[in-house]
Amino acid sequence: MSRVIVFVENFDGHVNPTSWEALGLGSTLAQQWGVPVTAVVFGKNATALAEDAAQYGADHVVVCEDETLATYRLEPYAALLAKLVSEHAPKLVLGVGTNIGRELFATAAADVGGGIITEASEVSVDGDTLTATRPAFSGKVLMKMSVSAPNAFLLIRARAFKPNSKDASRKAEVTTVSPVMAEADISTKVESFTPETSKVNLSDAGIIVSAGRGIANNPATPPAGVADATIWKAQHGFETVVQPLADVLGAAVGASRAAVDAGYISYDHQVGQTGKSVNPDLYIAAGISGAIQHQAGMRNSKVIVAINKDGDAPIFKMARYGIVGDLYEVLPALTEALKKKLGK
Repeated sequence: MSRVIVFVENFDGHVNPTSWEALGLGSTLAQQWGVPVTAVVFGKNATALAEDAAQYGADHVVVCEDETLATYRLEPYAALLAKLVSEHAPKLVLGVGTNIGRELFATAAADVGGGIITEASEVSVDGDTLTATRPAFSGKVLMKMSVSAPNAFLLIRARAFKPNSKDASRKAEVTTVSPVMAEADISTKVESFTPETSKVNLSDAGIIVSAGRGIANNPATPPAGVADATIWKAQHGFETVVQPLADVLGAAVGASRAAVDAGYISYDHQVGQTGKSVNPDLYIAAGISGAIQHQAGMRNSKVIVAINKDGDAPIFKMARYGIVGDLYEVLPALTEALKKKLGK
């Protein structure tokens, strides 16, 4: 039977939450085609995660908990995914464009001779043909690409689609499969993982408050003995006006390249062409002029709010809402107003 297959990314027994967005889109497309949606979960705790996949919309779940798939390695993962695709000839194989998703889907698509589209932000179907809209040239243009079933592969942008509401009453048929490759045939070994020390997760953030070079225009006076007054003012600004607003909104803190290059905040906060590409529901840009390199990383935000003293700053051309003013006056006022509005 034809179907839609959705790859559910699993690390150390925990699902990447963006996989539920892929499953939500998979359910929608499967309904349009009149076919079931099958989630595939490999690795640690896969059988237990099958229940979550059912509650997020899967009709069937295929799991493999073999030790060879306990942690992601391209060879065994791609071999098993390609085998499942060859056996079922699905209309579509769907996932999220993470580092794992891009590598895995490119390899599996090549193995089965399937077409692939990556970074999709909009999707439509006409018969067996799927058409996706994706950004190109750092988001300066949008292009449409089409791929036809069977064995079409699609990777979506994180936060571009909504997951289904979790329904604890939903059940799914669960099938356990065996791996394709034995451990002795796999050339790569995973010795250990070094966890990231950063707590910044811009890619998954629904709201981001970012600041740029303008954060250095802090009217506060540095204490005696400060080696670099400009850096102190900027770092103090992130702590006293940007972070409080982010806390009220439950947001992540971002920054422009100019801010991180100047040492105002660490590089893991950088949004832009050479930093993180983000797609939040709300992006607040304070003291950011809006250079093309920064736009490349945040132009797909659903709502952009710009705050800048320069009314001619490029950021205002892409913002839905703009405030011409000093971020040191606007952000504290906005924080207090939101505290009252949200009851915090």
